Amino acid sequence: MSMHDEVLAAAKDMLRLNLTAGTSGNVSGRLEDGSVVITPSSIDYETMTLADLVVLDASGEVIEGTRSPSSEKLVHIACYKRFPEVQSVIHAHPVYASMFAVARQPIPSAIDEFAVYVGGDVPVADYAMTGSSELGENAADCLVDVGSALLANHGTVTVSDSPERAIHQLGVVERAAQIVWGARILGGDAELPSSTNETLGGYYRMMRKPS
Repeated sequence: MSMHDEVLAAAKDMLRLNLTAGTSGNVSGRLEDGSVVITPSSIDYETMTLADLVVLDASGEVIEGTRSPSSEKLVHIACYKRFPEVQSVIHAHPVYASMFAVARQPIPSAIDEFAVYVGGDVPVADYAMTGSSELGENAADCLVDVGSALLANHGTVTVSDSPERAIHQLGVVERAAQIVWGARILGGDAELPSSTNETLGGYYRMMRKPS
């Protein structure tokens, strides 16, 4: 399966799994020549085809495709520039994780094995306006040791080595956000031992290292 196919499949999964709504959110993948294939702006995921995808150069300029690229393309470009090991970026608006983003509260690594997939607590990036280069830089600042971050008052950004694994990680983050939210209603979430998260987060960082 080509990276174009993987990006399209992940975009459709993002909607199917209720990790975004409508035409919001966006998925990208890094191609072998360093260019980036990304979903277009304002196209329904259910009807989106390979022909709708757009290819950008390393600076974010369109080099292939007839559609307008996602309005959050600079978030994707910033992550690829900062992290050579990252091969896919997903920006989404899952409900529970976005609640934490609006509250500007990190999602704690409170569930066993969460850190294996994410690296640790999901931090909140400093607020910047949607579509701005500052938003991308603020997001990348948070993704050095973890794979997902919250965009303040906005949503999520996730990085991984493939679109499929990025979608899986995003699902782990959203499910954890829902569980922690519910646990707090029940009286509070208990922290995992720091040694557990350090060990499991170490596995994440080891797997993420550039090959």
